[in-house]
Amino acid sequence: MFNKFGLGTKKQQTLPFKGEKLKKEEEAYSLKKNPYIRWTIFGIFILISILSLPRSEVRTTTNYTTGQPWRADDLTAPFTFAINKTPVEIEQERTEIQEQIPPVFVVDNTAQVSIQSEIDSIYIGTESLLQAYHLWQVSVANNNPTALEDSVRFSNELQNASLGLTDPSLDLLMQSYHQVAGDAVNLTVNQVFANPDFVGNKIKNTLIALLNSLLNQGIVDVNKSMVGYDVFTLLNISASTEQPMNIARVRDLREANEYSLVQLNARLNAEETRLAVEIYNKVMKANYLNSPTRHQQRINEAIANISPTKGAIAQGQVIVRRGDIVTEEIANTLQSLDAARTLNASTFERYLRLLGGIILVVVISFVFYIYLHLYRRKIFDDNAQFLLVFLVMSLITAPAGALLYFDLVHPLIIPIAIAPIILTIIFDSRVGIIASLTLASLIGLVHGYDFEYTISSIVACSMGVFSVRDIRDRSQFFFGTPSIVWGTFLLTLGAFSLAKMNNFDVMSNYLFYITISSILILFTYPLILLIEKLFDVVTDFTLLELGDTNQPLLKELMNKAPGTFHHSMHVANLAESAASAIGAKALLSRVGALYHDIGKILKPEYYVENQSSGVNEHDKLKPQMSAMVIKAHVSEGIKIAQEAGLPNKLIDFIRTHHGTSVIRYFFEKAKDNDSMKEVTAEEKFRYDGPLPATKETGILLLADGIEAASRAMKSPTYPRLENLVNRMVDERVKEGQLGHCPLTFRDLQLIKEAFMNVLMGIYHHRVEYPEDKTQQTTEADSKAEVDSKAEADSKAEANNEPENNEEPPSSDEPANSEPTKQ
Repeated sequence: MFNKFGLGTKKQQTLPFKGEKLKKEEEAYSLKKNPYIRWTIFGIFILISILSLPRSEVRTTTNYTTGQPWRADDLTAPFTFAINKTPVEIEQERTEIQEQIPPVFVVDNTAQVSIQSEIDSIYIGTESLLQAYHLWQVSVANNNPTALEDSVRFSNELQNASLGLTDPSLDLLMQSYHQVAGDAVNLTVNQVFANPDFVGNKIKNTLIALLNSLLNQGIVDVNKSMVGYDVFTLLNISASTEQPMNIARVRDLREANEYSLVQLNARLNAEETRLAVEIYNKVMKANYLNSPTRHQQRINEAIANISPTKGAIAQGQVIVRRGDIVTEEIANTLQSLDAARTLNASTFERYLRLLGGIILVVVISFVFYIYLHLYRRKIFDDNAQFLLVFLVMSLITAPAGALLYFDLVHPLIIPIAIAPIILTIIFDSRVGIIASLTLASLIGLVHGYDFEYTISSIVACSMGVFSVRDIRDRSQFFFGTPSIVWGTFLLTLGAFSLAKMNNFDVMSNYLFYITISSILILFTYPLILLIEKLFDVVTDFTLLELGDTNQPLLKELMNKAPGTFHHSMHVANLAESAASAIGAKALLSRVGALYHDIGKILKPEYYVENQSSGVNEHDKLKPQMSAMVIKAHVSEGIKIAQEAGLPNKLIDFIRTHHGTSVIRYFFEKAKDNDSMKEVTAEEKFRYDGPLPATKETGILLLADGIEAASRAMKSPTYPRLENLVNRMVDERVKEGQLGHCPLTFRDLQLIKEAFMNVLMGIYHHRVEYPEDKTQQTTEADSKAEVDSKAEADSKAEANNEPENNEEPPSSDEPANSEPTKQ
C-alpha cells in the first residue's frame, strides 16, 4: 500500500528463491514480524488518543489574545445568549455573601430549667451533711452520750460530700442551718430550707432571680469580640421564630460574670457573696448557642443561588469589530458565546467536531508511523520494539488524556519529556525527537488546540533528548536533564508571556507547574529498569554498570586470567575508539569487548597471555584436541554470561567475536603430521560462529585479532603496525567474516585509522635513559642471544611460519614463532 503512494522503502536485490533455512527462520519470526499485530498496536494507540479528546466544547470564535487587536472580521451575535460572569466576579460575590450573612444563634429554651435543677441538686446534696452537723452540735450542747457517735457520723458525711464548695462556704451553710434549727432535732430539712432566715434560702432566691434576668436578656456562648458582626440571627426552633439581634443587646459569659458579681455584692455580704459565686460558677450557662453549621448552610444556599450570568447579547448585536482591542470584557463575551454555542450544539455538530479531532489524531500519529516505516525499519519490522515505542508513548498520552479530560491538573504538570527521553536512551535521538513532536501535538490537541503548550513542549522535550544522547554517569541524568528541561520550559513560556503581556501571576503559575514536571522526570530511571526487564533491551545505564571493572565477573576474570583481562581492556579501548569513529554505539562496543573472553576463566592456562611459567599445556595434547579446548572458550563464555544474567546483546559479542574463522596454527600442525593427514578436516578446526551481524560485533572481531597480533610483535613501529592492521582487516573481509555486518568500506577505513591512533598510543617511542656502557653492552648481548635462540626454536617447530613476522596470530591460538605458548 505504501509503495502506491511513494512511501515504500528502497527496493533491495534479492535472490530468486529462498533456502530451507531461511524459510524456517521466517516461520520462527512470523509472530515477531506479523503486520496485523503491528496494525493492532498502532490502532490501540490511536484509540487511546481519541478517547482523550474533549467532547464538550464547540467553538465559534477564532483564536485571539486579550490586549491585542481583533484580526478577524466584525463579529455579530448569531443568536441571543447570556453573558457569563467571570470567575473573579463570581468569587467576589461569594466573598460578599460570606461577609453579609450574619452568624446564627439558636435559643436554648431548656437553659433556665436546667439551671434551676442544678441549684436544687446542690442543695439536696447538702441535706445529709447539714442535718448531721446540726445533730452533732445539739448532742455536744446537751452533753448527750451520743455526741461521739454523732461526731463520727458528721465526719463521714463531710468526707463523702462532693459538692465542690470551699470549707468557708460549707461552714456558713452549716452554722446558718444549726442556728435556724435551734435545739430542735425533729425539724425536717425542708422546713429549715424554707425558713427565710436560712442563708441558703436567701442565696438561692437571689441567684435564681439574677440568673433569670440574665437569661431573659440573653447570653451568647462565644466571645462577642470573635463574632465579627453587629447583628446576628436568633433562631427559636420551638417557637419557629427567627429575628435579627444586635450583638450589643446581649452578654457573653465574661460580661455576665462581671454583672453577676456586682449584683451579688450589692445584695449580699462578703461571706454570702462567696458562697453565691461558687454556686453561680457551677450552674451558669449561655442560652444563645452559636450554630456554625446553620450559618454555613445559609452561605451555601446563597452561593448556590448566585446567577452565573450578568445580562445578555441580542442576536445581530456587534460583539467586536475588526481592529478593536480585545478587552477583558470582550474576551468574557466571546467565551460566553463559545459556552452558549457548546450548550446549544446539536448532536450532529458534536459528532462533526469529534470527527475532526479523530482525523487530526490519526494524521499526527500516522506521521510517526510513516517515520518508523521509512527511517527506522529495524524498529518497524520488530513487533516487540514497535510495541515498546507505542507503549512508552501511551504511558504519557493515556494519563494525560484522563487528567485533562476531567480537568484535574494543568497540562504543564504532565512530564511529557519522559517518553522521548526513554526512547532516546533505548533507541536514538531521532526517534526521541519525532516522538516529542508527536506527543506535544497530541496533548496540545487534547488541551483545546493549545499552540503555546505545543511549541514549548516540543522545544523542552528536544533539549531533554539532546541531553541524554550520550549518558556517561547517573548525575548527568538526575541533575542535568531535569535542569535543562526546566530551563527550556521557563525560557519558552517566558517568551510567550512577554509576547502576550501576561501578568506575573501567570508566569509564577507556569514556574510552579514546570518545576513539578521536571521533578517527575526522575521517574524515567525506574521506568527504564522495568522496560529493560520486560523487553530485554540494553540501555546506557546498564552498560555503565556492567562496564565497571569491579563487577564480580570481571573481578573473577582479572584474578583467574590476568593476561586475558588486560587483553580485554586493550580490545575495549580499540573497539570504543573505532565505534566512535564510524558513529556506532561506543559504550556497547566497549562493554562487549570487556566480556568477550570470559570463557577463558575456566582454563586460563591454555591461553598464551596467561602463561607465565613457560609451561605449555598444549604440548600434552593432539592438535585436534587443542583446537577443541580453544573453541570451548566461546561456548563456555556464553554459558557463564547466561548464568550471570548478562543481556543478550552482550552475549552476542561473546558468540561472534571469532566468527567462523579457522584456528590456523593447530590446523597446519595437524596437516604437517603424517599420521593425521587423512583424518584432518578444516571444519573441525573452525569456530562455530555465527558471523557478526552488527557494526559493534564486527568491530570487536577486528579489534580482538589486531590487539593480540600487535602485542606479539617484537618491534611495533608505525609502518609495521599499519601494515598489520591493513592486512588483518583485508583478510577478514576476504574470508567473509564481515559478510553479515553493515560495515561499509568507508567504515573500515575509519576503523583502521582509529586502531592506529590507539595502537600508537600504546606502543609509542620511549626515551632511553643513559646507563653504564658496560651494562648496556651486556644487556644487549643477552637480549640478542635470547632472540636468536627463540627464533631458531620457532623455525624448528613451525615449518609453515610466514617469513614476515609482523602479524603474529591472536591470543586464542599459539604464535607461529613461539608454538609452545597458548
